[in-house]
Amino acid sequence: MSLPPRIDQAIARLRAEQQEPLCAYLYDLEALAAHAGAMRALLPANCELFYAAKANPEAPILHTLAPLVDGFEAASGGELRWLYQHCPEQPLIFGGPGKLDSELAAAMDCGVEALHVESLNELRRLAHIAAAQGRRAPVLLRLNLKLAEAPDSRLVMGGKPTPFGFDEAALSEALALLREAPWLELKGLHFHLLSHQLDVSAHLQLIRSYMRSFRALCAAHRLSLSLLNVGGGMGIDYQDARRSFDWPLFCQGLRQLIDEEDMGAVRIRFEIGRFISAACGYYLMQVLDIKRNHGQYFAIGRGGTHHFRTPAAQGHDHPFLVVRGERPAQIVDQPVTLVGQLCTPKDVLASQQPVAELAVGDLLVFPLAGAYAWNISHRDFLMHEPPTMVFV
Repeated sequence: MSLPPRIDQAIARLRAEQQEPLCAYLYDLEALAAHAGAMRALLPANCELFYAAKANPEAPILHTLAPLVDGFEAASGGELRWLYQHCPEQPLIFGGPGKLDSELAAAMDCGVEALHVESLNELRRLAHIAAAQGRRAPVLLRLNLKLAEAPDSRLVMGGKPTPFGFDEAALSEALALLREAPWLELKGLHFHLLSHQLDVSAHLQLIRSYMRSFRALCAAHRLSLSLLNVGGGMGIDYQDARRSFDWPLFCQGLRQLIDEEDMGAVRIRFEIGRFISAACGYYLMQVLDIKRNHGQYFAIGRGGTHHFRTPAAQGHDHPFLVVRGERPAQIVDQPVTLVGQLCTPKDVLASQQPVAELAVGDLLVFPLAGAYAWNISHRDFLMHEPPTMVFV
């Protein structure tokens, strides 16, 4: 594992400019653009790629992606306002449970492409808001499907009792409400049952189930719908990025699936976050101290899980690189636990990992830090200064 030259150069500039020990996020926007552009180019013609901004909503990330994706997905009123502020010309879709009336109204003010409705109560509230405004609201119903073969991954959000979406027993009542609400326009259905999927074959089988469920529901309820949102869920293997979800292989299988299931006339929309942005980000912290405690070595870096929560959230030892400084090595060929500055034993980024050489002043660089990292971290705990943000 090595760093791209652009990131090496950015680190060298940081070292030259800063007097204090370093703590920073570095984002490779050129790599992000190349990756997103390649993803979009491989999709079949009737498919769309939306970016799920919850993964990383930094403005330069959004501006880089705006010309390359078909739109953005917001999962809160705050995300919606942020996306509309920074990418007002891009199609926006709005999902997530527990939407406020003010957020539903704001979504209509923003002219969203679709509101993903999660419950009967939310549907009733939206109908009232749309009628009061005298404006049509485009709706996708999110369904929590009960499939014959239950999907499986590290994070399953459907196919079992969850807070997300309608179950099929509530669909008839939802459709009845829609028929009685002239200001609501049903555009399509939304299925998203899991995340962290690494198995392309399993995900293609899940998409096949989505397609068959979509056609069966349209037939059973006499619906003429042309949009199916299949969410995302493509996973990153943090221990070996080469084993992450194989997007080219998936798109190849997807083309065949669309033909086999006669779905060419239906728009198939993906909303993907982690798999788009994870690889563009790097978290960097400089080693402040090295000590031996009860027979184990610990390296304390400037920063920690209050900046970079991904290791704690994923429950893993995050991969890292050591960028050596000028001091002689204090540790040679030893396992080391990498921790931050927090007053908690849970502030661990990697536990007892082998290190060839390490000294105070060296830099620890954690790749795959471009999604669900800084934006999900408990950044105000202990009130440490935030990391420097560098967009390359």
